[in-house]
Amino acid sequence: MTRRELLALTPGALLVGCASEPVKKVVAPPEPVTGLHALYQCYQRARQWSPDLKVVRLVSFDMKEVPAHDGKAPGWQAVFASESLGKKRAYTFSVFDASISMRKGVFPEPPVALASDDHSFLLAAVEKDTDIALGVAMKHGEAYAKKNPKMPISYTLEMGRKIMDPMWRVIWGESANTSSYSILVDASTGQYAETLN
Repeated sequence: MTRRELLALTPGALLVGCASEPVKKVVAPPEPVTGLHALYQCYQRARQWSPDLKVVRLVSFDMKEVPAHDGKAPGWQAVFASESLGKKRAYTFSVFDASISMRKGVFPEPPVALASDDHSFLLAAVEKDTDIALGVAMKHGEAYAKKNPKMPISYTLEMGRKIMDPMWRVIWGESANTSSYSILVDASTGQYAETLN
C-alpha cells in the first residue's frame, strides 16, 4: 500500500473510531425546591381549572432519594380554593419520580367541596419563602435544633389563626400532627410570630 492510499483511508478510520464511542449524557441529580417555587408551579397548573384561585394550604414532604435542605424540599402539595365553584383542589409537585402515584412534575387530584373552615388567601400575600422562614426559625429555635440535629424539618403554609396573615410553620418532624416543636413565621413580612410546643 502506498503512502497516498494510506492517507486516503485515515479520515475514514478516524470517523469509524469516533462513531463507535457511546455519547454520554450528564444528567444532573434532582434538587429540592423552596415552597414558593413549588407553589407557583402548582398555581400555574391550577389556573387552568379555575381563574379565581386562592391558596388554602401548602405542605412539604420528604423523599429518601432527594434530601431536603436549606428551606427546600423535594415534594409539595398545594391546595387551592375556587369560591366561584365552591370547591378546592390539591396539586402535588415533585422533583423526582418516586413512585407510580408520585411522579416528577405537577399533578392534580379531583376537586372536592370547599369547607366552611377552609381559610384561603391570595398568592400575592406570600412574599417570603421557606429559606427565609427557616433562617428565622433557626434563630428562635436554636436550642431545640442543637438538641435534635438529625430531626427532619418540614413546612406548612396556611392562614394564621391568631394573626390573620399567611404563616409558614417550620416543623421539627415529618408533620404538624407528630411534631412537638414548630415555629410560625409571617409569610408576608418574614417576622417571627410564635413558637408552638
